Amino acid sequence: MSVIELSPTQNVLNQVWSTLQDEAKEFAEAERALSSLFYATILNQESYGRALARHLSEKLATPEVSALHLRKLFLDIYREDDSIVEAAAQDIIAVRERDPACTSYLQCFFYFKGFSALQTYRVANGFWKHDRKIMAYHLQNRSTELFGVDIHPAADFGSGIMLDHADGLVAGETSRVGNGCSILHGVTLGGTGKAHMDRHPKIGKNVLIGAGAKILGNIKVGDGARIASGSVVLKDVMANCTVAGVPAIPVGSKCCENPASEMNQILVDE
Repeated sequence: MSVIELSPTQNVLNQVWSTLQDEAKEFAEAERALSSLFYATILNQESYGRALARHLSEKLATPEVSALHLRKLFLDIYREDDSIVEAAAQDIIAVRERDPACTSYLQCFFYFKGFSALQTYRVANGFWKHDRKIMAYHLQNRSTELFGVDIHPAADFGSGIMLDHADGLVAGETSRVGNGCSILHGVTLGGTGKAHMDRHPKIGKNVLIGAGAKILGNIKVGDGARIASGSVVLKDVMANCTVAGVPAIPVGSKCCENPASEMNQILVDE
């Protein structure tokens, strides 16, 4: 019998799903009051994608749009584009590795609203790409209501992203965020003026954006850059550069290669 080689993506999905199931079993035993939730959402599901679809649909349902209906729609989108579920696996790993308050995949999956908001955006983006824009807007609105996160469904977010706390995050229609970024609460990726054009920031890979930072206009933030909390960024930021202030200017020495992973927000000269 020939051996089937798994791709790195499949290995990641399998690892995340297996760990999530193990944690669900453990916590269902330890916390009996929540056992039915863990069984229905994870242990009785066939895959990470199905578990994610069930969880999000239960969160986002309204009296007018049932969880059952949403779950079917989400699964259809996942089948059309399996990169959505793959990105969700990378996202949960990112949170587990970077957030010291996160002790398990299960904790992130159920209770971290930044993760839930990001996965809601990913589904909305799938609907947007299939020209189902009203459904995309509906999900964007529900995410804003439930999680305090407003990401336009046309925005382009990579994978392995952590939205830490996430309250007050706004990302405009033509904003782009590269793989591996960490973004804290109160961040704005905004436009200037009202022209209908490419008007929002382009964030590179492995960028750390501190709480309350405002990045405005069609500007570029290079790979591995670090934006200090409370900064207002109005000009391009070079790769591996730290900027701070209003308006933001370069400060300190060269940043580490991956500030999004390090999560170090203390600005010191080295």
